[in-house]
Amino acid sequence: MGDSLTLVWDERLTGYDFGPGHPLAPVRVELTIALARELGVLDRPGVSVVAPAPAETAELELVHDAGYIDAVRQAGRDGRPNGRYGLGTPDNPVFPGMHEASALVAGATLAAARAVWRGETGHAANIAGGLHHAMRRSASGFCVYNDPAIAITWMLAQGAQRIAYVDVDVHHGDGVQAAFYDDPRVLTISLHEHPATLFPGTGLPSEIGTGEGRGYAVNVALPAGTGDAGWLRAFDAVVPPLLRAFGPEVLVSQHGCDSHRLDPLANLRLSVDGQRRAQLMVHDLAHETAGGRWLLTGGGGYQLVQVVPRSWTHLLAVASGDPVDPALPTPAAWRALAAGRTGEDAPARMTDGAPADYIPVTAGIDPGDPVDTAIVNTCRAVFARHGLTPPI
Repeated sequence: MGDSLTLVWDERLTGYDFGPGHPLAPVRVELTIALARELGVLDRPGVSVVAPAPAETAELELVHDAGYIDAVRQAGRDGRPNGRYGLGTPDNPVFPGMHEASALVAGATLAAARAVWRGETGHAANIAGGLHHAMRRSASGFCVYNDPAIAITWMLAQGAQRIAYVDVDVHHGDGVQAAFYDDPRVLTISLHEHPATLFPGTGLPSEIGTGEGRGYAVNVALPAGTGDAGWLRAFDAVVPPLLRAFGPEVLVSQHGCDSHRLDPLANLRLSVDGQRRAQLMVHDLAHETAGGRWLLTGGGGYQLVQVVPRSWTHLLAVASGDPVDPALPTPAAWRALAAGRTGEDAPARMTDGAPADYIPVTAGIDPGDPVDTAIVNTCRAVFARHGLTPPI
């Protein structure tokens, strides 16, 4: 299957807005789409843009408790917090139309899943999605409805037997992991900052699933300060072997770019170039292991001008089959838009000037290196369950 890309997008998706001062500002998505348009990514052959419909209640109930959905709907109407369901906290403040906006995000990821599952496209994206912290009965970490988990559950209901989920957000993909913790049909892999130093405080290598799902939850907990070379080394050591052994029918990925060194909410040190390298690796693995069937979402990312638009424009270009040259200048019209919307000077090029290189673990493990320790801990926890030998 080729590199056709369906982008599910509508300006209404910027209505997922927790209000002024909240880190998850919708301008980051607005500026991403504007940059991708200015660079011609959305006009390429094989790229289509389709508008979503909101997820229906029955679709939300694939993952979420009916009482929770009712509480979200009510909170969006009366504006009252509901602590029982995590609504009205500093992370998840109530806003008017909260249910409708959240259901539209979930509907966009569902539309992308349908397009991939039905063979209408090779790749499909919802960059406004990736709300991976939402739990069955509560909002968490800026996330109301868990759109990746809903989309995966929908594909399972259509008959999928093996779906892999790879989460590169700096925060642990806890909500998606929780949704499938006992289900061997879904392999969840999350690379994130160590829970000792970052929300949500979960994602240790020892979290490997339960019951028949043991070994199908995979966590790489990286030390604060990890940069491109260490992060890419860990990805390369863990993700490709597991995906090759698992053989997914569809690869789902969440591309939070809050692993960047400028992100104000976390402590990893990646560059846009390192994130682009990871996107290329995920793309290639989708073709190698899943027949090219790739559903991709956005996620976190709180450096609204310097990082998110460039990282996710690279992502969309990679998914279109024609990556953007990192040395390419950003368009003047886009820089003017960014300045007008935020008052911030936008970056002049699509690169941070980083080499985005790494040394594979096949060159040897250093037991004194904290990144290598994280790699070994993860591999020891799950590799044998997939017939793999840890790199030690």
